[in-house]
Amino acid sequence: MNATLERPAPEKAAERAKEMLTTLEADPEFARLARSCKSYDEAWTDFTGYALLDGYDVRKDTDPLFPEAIRAMVIKSAVYELTDGNEDAAEIPVPVPLDVMIHALAAQFTVLSRIQERTGIKFVHATDREAIGAGEPGDYTHQVYRAAWGPVNDRYWLGKDETERRTAIVTRKYEQLGIYEAGRRIAPGFATAAA
Repeated sequence: MNATLERPAPEKAAERAKEMLTTLEADPEFARLARSCKSYDEAWTDFTGYALLDGYDVRKDTDPLFPEAIRAMVIKSAVYELTDGNEDAAEIPVPVPLDVMIHALAAQFTVLSRIQERTGIKFVHATDREAIGAGEPGDYTHQVYRAAWGPVNDRYWLGKDETERRTAIVTRKYEQLGIYEAGRRIAPGFATAAA
């Protein structure tokens, strides 16, 4: 990501993000989108997103995670729109736990496509341009969020240093089990060996 990206003033992006969220929430399929994202409790796992949350519980954390993720997404959408489609500018830093929920959101491709078509709001998410876990309190993303909705939920909005610290701890624990590189490589026999 280019550190000299031109982004709209946080207040301007916040105003547009709030309008977009209101429009999305009024869409007839928004409730279905929220339910679908939250229903990933049995089919959606990851090694370095939700594991970073102390005491993560899918039954308790998906309800508050969805609104945080949708707010992050409308900030991206607002920046994208206000920069005439600058995808690099729109890929704002997002905490890892929110990024995992954003992936659940993006997986609802059909309903999300219809909502985008009806509302005219373009969702922006590009793995090759994202800066997950790179945010810090007071950065651009936080400024826009605060201007739109007030303080972030500190449980989910982990800063860069805390993300790195927790990821290192989680990675060491996984390695003891034979799960390496944060789940990108698993020891032979892991799934087939007797306990």
